[in-house]
Amino acid sequence: MVTGSSALLVERLSRFAARASYDDLSKAAGEQLKIRVLDALACAIGALDGAPVRLVHDQLEEFDGSGPCSLLGGGHAAPDRAAFYNSALVRYLDFNDSYLAKGETCHPSDNLGAVLAAAEYARASGRDFLAALALAYQVQCRLSDVAPVRDAGFDHVTQGAYAVAAGGARALGLDPARTAHAIAIAGTAFNALRVTRTGPLSHWKGLAFANVAGAVTRTTFLARRGITGPLEVFEGEKGFMDAVAGYFELNWENEDLERVTQTILKKYNAEIHSQSVLEAVLELRAREHLSAADVERVEVDVFDVAYRIIGGGEEGDKMMVRNKEQADHSLPYLVAVALLDGEVMPAQYRPARILSDDVQALLLRVAVRPDDAFSRRFPAEMPCRVRVTLRDGRVLTAELADYPGFLTRGRTWGAAREKLERLGAPYTTLSLRDRIAGTVAELERFRVSELTSLLTAVRRPGTAAAA
Repeated sequence: MVTGSSALLVERLSRFAARASYDDLSKAAGEQLKIRVLDALACAIGALDGAPVRLVHDQLEEFDGSGPCSLLGGGHAAPDRAAFYNSALVRYLDFNDSYLAKGETCHPSDNLGAVLAAAEYARASGRDFLAALALAYQVQCRLSDVAPVRDAGFDHVTQGAYAVAAGGARALGLDPARTAHAIAIAGTAFNALRVTRTGPLSHWKGLAFANVAGAVTRTTFLARRGITGPLEVFEGEKGFMDAVAGYFELNWENEDLERVTQTILKKYNAEIHSQSVLEAVLELRAREHLSAADVERVEVDVFDVAYRIIGGGEEGDKMMVRNKEQADHSLPYLVAVALLDGEVMPAQYRPARILSDDVQALLLRVAVRPDDAFSRRFPAEMPCRVRVTLRDGRVLTAELADYPGFLTRGRTWGAAREKLERLGAPYTTLSLRDRIAGTVAELERFRVSELTSLLTAVRRPGTAAAA
């Protein structure tokens, strides 16, 4: 392997990955990383009864059903299949963390299922697991910064392939050479299309990263055995820069593990760019004691990315809402159901709620517009303006720059613990939730197996949980 500035980018990245250590994390980064772990596990537990997740579990049981890695909710599987299933759980509700770059939005905790599987297989310590997860966060976030792919027609899970490979290789303790090949194979093989999140949305919206998590876990184990990949994956002819992202520079020698501190958490169970709008809508509802029956129309001004993805811009019409995937990516639906129900949580995505006459009628009276001034303030802020015209002629307005859970506030252990209580209660006992939270809080003192054994005690629907 070439060293120094003449080394290929994947070789420089692999050396950064191999030397990543828990000791490199600042106190703030370590605390925020544990909050992300607890938040992601809460999302995963809350997703156990999701229809696509049940189908994934059925397939896993039919074709596997055994292996060295734990499945959340009980059972075991091969590492790649555990990575797929547990990642599907983290992602399905669309309630996990996010990272905002100007040209890309990603969900770094999508990496948790794969890193957890690799770490459990390697019988790793909690310290090594946290280091590997922080590394995956860093890789995905920094590639989102300098190499966005959304406008080229690719999905954000494309950068996730590099992150899963780096984090998985670190959890397995691979040397820089094998790590480089793991990253090279993943980056070459898994370039996902943005159509996943445009037009009429399907189950694949919630499974796209899980697919990459499982597939890259498999190819990382191949690299562990000595399978090689194209090391010019970034700079080479028809490589990532040439074919997908365009030229960029990223000096991995100067990188740290602090990017997790720049990720944000969701207060509401909805697409990330909707969060400040929902905060404004619910503040108005509470302050003015609004009844949805009083609402004539709602006008929402947002930054351009929110309009493009969930407001009816270039990624598709958002007035036709028939399933969960369409609902959580439709700002008109989200505003309507927030006004009607006073919250946006998993209950707002039950089929009967989505198709009910009241929410279907109200969403048609919600108009979304892009605002150039707001667009210039994103991603440092998530500005919005909500204007509600009532049937009696009154006009109510609220304007916000962000919401609790954004960079400035709300990213607390207490918020993650509350999410675990709310989402986890149907599938766990209070004692089990306390033990999961307590283990995550001091994960550097435990083995990964001590956490995964608790996750297997969570009950899937129709089974009994451990006390």
